[in-house]
Amino acid sequence: MYAGGTYLSRYCCEYIKKEKRIRIGKRIIAAAAALSFAGIAIMLPNRLLHVTASSGLDSMTGKGAKAVLSGSILSGSLFEEAALTNLAFQTMEEINILAAQSKTPVVFIDAGHGGEDGGCVKKGVLEKDINLEIAKLVQSKLQDLGYDVIMAREDDTFITKEDRVELANDSKADIYISIHQNSSDDTGVSGMEVWYDETDVTRDNKRLAQLVRQQTAKSTQAVERELRGNADFHVTGYTSMPACLIETGFLTNAKERGKLVTAEYQDQIASGIVEGIDYYFHPKTMYLTFDDGPSEENTAQILDILKERKIKATFFLIGENVRKYPEIARRIVAEGHSIGIHCDIHNYDTLYASADSYIQDFEAAHKTVYEVTGVDTKLFRFPGGSVNDYNEKIRDEMIEKMTEKGYIYYDWNAGLEDAAKGAKVEDMVASGVDSTLGRKKVILLAHDVVYNTGLCLNDLLDSLPEYEMLPLSEDVEPIRFIR
Repeated sequence: MYAGGTYLSRYCCEYIKKEKRIRIGKRIIAAAAALSFAGIAIMLPNRLLHVTASSGLDSMTGKGAKAVLSGSILSGSLFEEAALTNLAFQTMEEINILAAQSKTPVVFIDAGHGGEDGGCVKKGVLEKDINLEIAKLVQSKLQDLGYDVIMAREDDTFITKEDRVELANDSKADIYISIHQNSSDDTGVSGMEVWYDETDVTRDNKRLAQLVRQQTAKSTQAVERELRGNADFHVTGYTSMPACLIETGFLTNAKERGKLVTAEYQDQIASGIVEGIDYYFHPKTMYLTFDDGPSEENTAQILDILKERKIKATFFLIGENVRKYPEIARRIVAEGHSIGIHCDIHNYDTLYASADSYIQDFEAAHKTVYEVTGVDTKLFRFPGGSVNDYNEKIRDEMIEKMTEKGYIYYDWNAGLEDAAKGAKVEDMVASGVDSTLGRKKVILLAHDVVYNTGLCLNDLLDSLPEYEMLPLSEDVEPIRFIR
């Protein structure tokens, strides 16, 4: 566990970078690459069955350029990378895998109601009209980001819910968003609701709904009503792709209705929906890391949760605990998580007495982990982080010697504060979410020897749908404290 105070207030590297999305620019490059690819393909008949460039190419912008390989459309950064390197395609199977991974996402936007079906009507305000205005804004914003968009309706037309779903399924859209307004007999009720079908675990409905709710709430500051997993709607239950339905507000609430009819608020709603969609396809990255284990009960609880959610994490192990619970250490590896060394004996005074004493402890831990798990890991984390009160005098020498040996150390830039005495579950979740500060890349510190860490993990992960959880590897650039 961390010793010497709260890391966020003292040693944590801020690691904040302002980044702009450049996918449109990449697609322009990819388009040019597509033409080069097509030319090369003519000379490679045994590798490529057919490659054609689509018509309508604007030579200045690359607009509309696509490479069609065996019926699959390639575009975006993965194709760009392949086309601009060595074109080392070996089989058509590999080509089609690449095509599936790199195709432009297709989003189906359903503006609820329409035509003779006005939806909720209050004081002359028709739900169908607001739905359509928001849907058109979502369409425009998504297209500006390079997405393909299919609209259930683009004017005041009545389309049955069955026809909407059939169109979406036939088009093989990647996600389905239905836009609605709410009503209640209680005119004081306000806020946004998002619904999804939790009974269908084959589709990623929940994460889509979480992201749309989270980002729309941020953009509008609307009251966040309960995320509803018990949707019993045709459009969420019979679609073949992940789907959710958002009720952006209550037309029966006079104050909220007054906002919902304004172009400014409709734009805020649309921006939030689009941001949620964009995070669904292009998430930020989080590396969940757990220190001080393994623990027989607590690590097992965490592993159960990670397995159920199909998430891989990183465990920085203590040698003496591996010797106590070798089966848990082997389970960590068997279930696909990455491991690193934390220390052998977690005693700061002994550990940091000298650089040689640190290395001696490390090598003992490394030997134990290798003998128990068979993993010769190069990853490690200093107890207390690379910068702390205990290692100040030996810090530079210690880091230099470990680096010379080929080991890579990782600090963190977010954490649960679960090592604090008496840390409560709700406080740990809040700390984990708040300390990310919206960063695009996060290494989050937690401790798998703390009972409440396992209790809070599901709530924490539900609160961070904008992040893709990945394990650390030697290829991941470390986050380190400022020295």
